[in-house]
Amino acid sequence: MDLSCAERFLVGSESPSAQALLVAKALTASLNRHGKSAQMLSIAKLDQAGSEPNTVRIVIGDTAKSSSANTLYLQKDAVQLDELANAEYVSELLNKAQTQTLPSQAAQSAVKNIVAVTACPTGVAHTFMSAEAIENYAKKQGWTVKVETRGQVGAGNEITPDEVAAADLVFVAADIDVDLSKFAGKKMYRTSTQLALKKTEQEFTKAFAEASVYQGAGTAAQSAPADEKKGVYKHLMTGVSHMLPLVVAGGLLIALSFMFGIEAFKDENLAFGLPKALMDIGGGAAFALMIAVFSGYVAFSIADRPGLAVGLIGGMLANSAGAGILGGIIAGFLAGYTVKWLNSAIKLPASLTSLKPILILPLLGSLIVGLLMVYAINPPVAALMTALTDWLKSMGEVNAIILGLILGAMMCTDMGGPVNKAAYTFSVGMIASGVYTPIAAAMAAGMVPPIGMAIATWLARRKFNENQRNAGKASFALGLCFISEGALPFVAADPARVIIASLIGGGLAGAISMGLSIELQAPHGGLFVIPFVSQPLMYLAAIAIGSVVTGVIYALIKKSEVQA
Repeated sequence: MDLSCAERFLVGSESPSAQALLVAKALTASLNRHGKSAQMLSIAKLDQAGSEPNTVRIVIGDTAKSSSANTLYLQKDAVQLDELANAEYVSELLNKAQTQTLPSQAAQSAVKNIVAVTACPTGVAHTFMSAEAIENYAKKQGWTVKVETRGQVGAGNEITPDEVAAADLVFVAADIDVDLSKFAGKKMYRTSTQLALKKTEQEFTKAFAEASVYQGAGTAAQSAPADEKKGVYKHLMTGVSHMLPLVVAGGLLIALSFMFGIEAFKDENLAFGLPKALMDIGGGAAFALMIAVFSGYVAFSIADRPGLAVGLIGGMLANSAGAGILGGIIAGFLAGYTVKWLNSAIKLPASLTSLKPILILPLLGSLIVGLLMVYAINPPVAALMTALTDWLKSMGEVNAIILGLILGAMMCTDMGGPVNKAAYTFSVGMIASGVYTPIAAAMAAGMVPPIGMAIATWLARRKFNENQRNAGKASFALGLCFISEGALPFVAADPARVIIASLIGGGLAGAISMGLSIELQAPHGGLFVIPFVSQPLMYLAAIAIGSVVTGVIYALIKKSEVQA
């Protein structure tokens, strides 16, 4: 294709992001200024015009692609907007795109068999949404793909040994520690569920370039994230993931007990002792285990199986001393890194190696961690947790509103990302200390973004294309279930405006909930657990107000889809 012979340039944005559209618009104007016939079209009309003679299509996208006979692909980040006034720069840019090839493309086309594993802390939204994104992308490339989901109900769509043997690549999108032992000896690439969902093509491109052979438990694939901060987050989320079912079950059982009366569980003769039995199961068993399970699986994530027992013991000591979730976090990391250090420091003859995981590591680890928890960690941490609990229970309306505003805004910052999970983990942890207002505020705020996006598609229907309006319907259903990730398709397309609208609405919902001292003992469930909220009608009002505010703001500030 000789660009000098081109009579016409048609420019479009493959990505709906504001930056890509800006690049497309600026490039069109630049070509016209330099004496070229250039027109900006929607991507649909750009596709229709692809076969016209002497016409060159220029597609602006999020990632680089190889250009074809009559189509130039430009990555939006590769275009310097301030240089577009220079005709030589524009010519060089287009010529570079004309000859562009991707080194990884040949490798990608050769790979036919993909197996993948997805797992997120709650085992609900990101687990399945990222699985769908991986599956859809792989099928689009013509590959054979199977995705195993590690959700709260266990492994779904399990990958068989035969499928593992035939796999050319193992693609792992997990925010928590998962058992990957069956993939030992296979080329593996590891990433997060968010990246797999939002930047699927980019992550597969990196996978083919960076995947390395997984050696099994105890050694990480070279492609595993090396950033220690990411490791800390993964360890925390592994603990949260295993703790959540206990908190959900325990909280709902306690709420059922309270339906007979706030102090009904004290009367062993009331309703054949059912209120007391529900309280014993929910509070006496489930809640008593939650901190220990959290600590145990944080340690498990760090040191594998040898760390589990030590973490459980440390977490139980923290719980019995009143150190709460903060003590549980310390116990989990202390147990994990202590056992990991012992495992590397203790060298035994091959004949005695089997004693390490079942005798030496649990014994020494429990001794060291247990003594440190009892004498050094629990006393000050328990005092701190008591002070925090007393402050939260006695805070005035203004302080409560401010805390609700902060928690609500954090829940809406990254829709299931680290900031969201930090607010959620704090709120869930306070349940163990008998403070139930933060989790109510967090859940109310977390429901706002997806519901708000649905409302926006109803209020400003003409500003959304058909796919976005359909996404709004799904977003509404997910929002009612407290799955904030339902808003992710809108975040991906228009991050700044969606997050701004969500922060305002989510912060407002959280502030209203905390200001009214609304309590909730179940950390998940959305619409289904509202009957167990202390003030159901006011809680619904808080969610509705926040959602409507988000929807109205986004409907007003969103730009219409680009039309020719």
